[in-house]
Amino acid sequence: MGATGATGNALLHSLLALDVPVRALTRTPHKPLPGVTGPLGAAPGTRLEVQYADAADPRSLLRALEGADQLFLAMANGPAQVELETRVIDAAARAGVVHIVKVSAPAAEADSPVAVSRGHHAVEAHLRRCGLTHTTLRPYAFMQNLLRLAPAVAAQGVILGSTGDVPWNHVDCRDIGDVAAAALTRPDVAGGTYTLTGSEAVSYPDLAARLTTLTGRPVRYVDLAPAELRDTLVRHANMPAWLADHVTEIQQLALSRPEPPTTTVSDLLGRPPRTLDAFLREHRARFRAEHS
Repeated sequence: MGATGATGNALLHSLLALDVPVRALTRTPHKPLPGVTGPLGAAPGTRLEVQYADAADPRSLLRALEGADQLFLAMANGPAQVELETRVIDAAARAGVVHIVKVSAPAAEADSPVAVSRGHHAVEAHLRRCGLTHTTLRPYAFMQNLLRLAPAVAAQGVILGSTGDVPWNHVDCRDIGDVAAAALTRPDVAGGTYTLTGSEAVSYPDLAARLTTLTGRPVRYVDLAPAELRDTLVRHANMPAWLADHVTEIQQLALSRPEPPTTTVSDLLGRPPRTLDAFLREHRARFRAEHS
């Protein structure tokens, strides 16, 4: 579930590469899945089904989960996330699913300073109460989310944040997908709780320096007070208030809790995680002025 999202779509690619049968659930089955299917939903040479499912529609969930024994659960963060994810878990239990791989978040604690993490804690607790075998993935910030900075970098050479010079973790969604695929196909991985990071924690000033070198034009970091950053995100980036709160909260979490990288990705996959520098090179055009 979440086949059109960043992690779900990455997992889809990983599972297809392993040639295992997979059912992609989406609210828009008539639309292509990024990088996987064509206009008619076809993925030649694969064992892929594409089926409609909506977490707000319990009957669609039961139909979509029929015959499945495992479920990957990744839903976009939002105010209704706890309600929707618990509904999906209940439907999965009714349908006979025996193992759920859930994408959670760091600091998924009842008293977390990050509201979204408190929500993930509630969903994790519901999973435990259901008694299903479950694997919990707790990735740090997605490298793919750095692309949200690209318009301001390309147009103004500026990165805005509120973390000072404190380094924080990022992880490529494709590594999350590969770990999720391992959890779904390897009994030795299933059932664990895994904190996922890249190989290094990087500060915003360091990121600005790397983008300066990459683009060949100056990129600077502007450090704002948390309230000022939130206001800027709402007023100028048109973010919903809850999302601006979330961005601000996770940046403040990086200040209060150091983020040493883990070796989990390499331990589970037998290879190092994708690097930030490689990700930035891959998307260099997005950060260059001529692309704005």
